[in-house]
Amino acid sequence: MLTSKQRAKLRGIASTYETIFQVGKGGISDQLVQQVLDALKKRELIKLHVLDNCEYSAAEAAAILAEKSRSEVVQVIGSRFVLFKRNPQNPVISLKD
Repeated sequence: MLTSKQRAKLRGIASTYETIFQVGKGGISDQLVQQVLDALKKRELIKLHVLDNCEYSAAEAAAILAEKSRSEVVQVIGSRFVLFKRNPQNPVISLKD
């Protein structure tokens, strides 16, 4: 569980990140979940975009992907959202104050 300070730090880091995945009319497939897991393992923090033709809102897609990938939703703004999952073997982002 992230504290508000950790979440704020992650939001700041994510603001400079590019969107690397899109959720479209195909919804959230097992392939997308696997790609998200692979990206989270390498980067720990990723930004995603929900297209207009998707059946889910950004908040719904974020909640579903966070549950399936066992990650945490950092923020949802408009049609974009950010997920975080700590890599225990090789941490990339330090959350210490």
